[in-house]
Formats: sequence, structure tokens, C-alpha cells
Amino acid sequence: MIPQFYLITPPISDALAFRAKLEPVLSTGAIDVLLARFAATTDLELKGPAASLKSVVQEAGVAMLIDLPADARFVARLGLDGVHVTKPGPELDEAVEALKPDRIIGIGGLKARHDAMEAGEKDIDYVMFGEPRPDGTVPPVAQTVERAEWWATIFTMPCVAYAENLEAVTALAATGCEFIALGPWVFEASDPAETVAEARRLAKAKVLSQTTP
Repeated sequence: MIPQFYLITPPISDALAFRAKLEPVLSTGAIDVLLARFAATTDLELKGPAASLKSVVQEAGVAMLIDLPADARFVARLGLDGVHVTKPGPELDEAVEALKPDRIIGIGGLKARHDAMEAGEKDIDYVMFGEPRPDGTVPPVAQTVERAEWWATIFTMPCVAYAENLEAVTALAATGCEFIALGPWVFEASDPAETVAEARRLAKAKVLSQTTP
């Protein structure tokens, strides 16, 4: 199975300016889910920027998620596709109660296998491994590979494995994970659209090399 791609944006302060950077990336057809992160600190401040990006993202056939806002119902009111919860805790239960079954809910910040299994017992849509920690550091790719392989082998719920660079994509594609997450580093590349297209080529080549006799 060739994994799909999940793109995480840097904090967006100017939605219109960022839209110009994002549109060529979406036009590659390689992105299936976008986690849009905003510099706004309140739901009221978030409303305008999120609405500005929603149309271009959803028109591209991409699901648009945001980090869980203060009021989870804000996501449904704005017509977004769902939320990402950054760590286990009561916020996950609150999101499930407010948004299921109509919206996507995923979770990251899973420090141990037990955390992932507990989250997976709830009515959510994915677990994420390997994303940057609050201090900006990223777990070793070998750890993310191990977690993604373990999850993909045992559980049917999709998992998202975070790639900190293009080099990590090949190793993660071999795990059986359903999604590979590409981070804000994509937008630091000289050609973000080509970077995303290359990630897809690398993942496809790895999967096909495993299935070809």
C-alpha cells in the first residue's frame, strides 16, 4: 500500500500570503490531509484566516484540519473537516463528544505504546507518531519507524508517521503506515511543490520495490 500524504503547515499569520505558497503544493495532487496551524490565539482571531484557506484546500479535494480550538464546535460551524489533538487527556474526550461522527479527529503527542492504545479505543480516526515535540525536537526516525510498524501490523485504525525530511520518507513508507506527514520544512524548500512530489515518488518507489518479485 502506497501511503497517502498529510501536510502540516508552519504557524500562519497572513493567510492570503500563505495561500499563494500553498496552492502549487495542493495542485500536485499528492496531499490528502492538511493540518493548518495559525498564529491566532483565540477562536475569534482564527475564524477569518481559517475561512480564507478552507475553500482552496477543500476545492482541491484535501481534508482541512486544525489543532483543537478552545470550543471544538467552532470546527463544525466553520465547515472544517476535523481537528488534531496534540496530546492525550480530557481534550480528546471533549472533541469526540462535540464532533463525532461527522468530523475527523486524530491525536499526536503519544509518548508510549500504552498512550496510543488508549487513544485508539476512542472514536477517533488516526494516531500520529514522530511529530515534533513542544520544544521543537523530533524523535529519531528509527523510533518512529518502530512505532509505525508496530501499529500498522496490529491495528486497523490508520496511523500517520512524521517525516522530518525527504530522507525519512523512504524508511517510513516501508512501515505499512497509511499516511506520511510532511512538516513545515516543506515550505522552506526552494520549490515546495516539487519537494512534495518527490516525497510521493520516493514513497511509491519504496513500496513497489517491496512488492516486486
